[in-house]
Amino acid sequence: MIGHLQTNKINKALKIFDIIQTVDSLEMAQAIDKRVEHAEKKVIPIYIEINIGSEISKSGIKPDYKIIEKLAKSISELEHLRLEGLMTIGPIGGDPEQSRPYFRKVRGFSRKIRGLNLPGVEMKTLSMGMTNSYKVAIEEGANMVRIGTAIFGPRKCKL
Repeated sequence: MIGHLQTNKINKALKIFDIIQTVDSLEMAQAIDKRVEHAEKKVIPIYIEINIGSEISKSGIKPDYKIIEKLAKSISELEHLRLEGLMTIGPIGGDPEQSRPYFRKVRGFSRKIRGLNLPGVEMKTLSMGMTNSYKVAIEEGANMVRIGTAIFGPRKCKL
């Protein structure tokens, strides 16, 4: 699942999705952890969503390593969650090269978290880059990209 997850939608999301890419708080992680067994699953992989550009219009945890590390450590203590990676959306539009320093920073966060050797934390996925920036994201370590616009075309703006 990509996108903001409301607490009241967790039960439905767990029945439909195999991975939740948008965990940005301990409260959300704990809420998911409580509901995993009810969805007849033992463990669900999750990614921490980082708001790497600190953009008001986007969700995600603040791009501060100490905050991210604290969340990763807390998630590692939860029975039904497995932290498998980080997810971010770089700045939309413009020159894809402008996203490079953001993607590089997220890759650095991932390496540091992996180096902690926390139980239940694998850090095998970097989900970053979209249609405009996926090539730069891959060069910076992404192994999951979101290319919806290239597949489905541009969004139609509602007036």
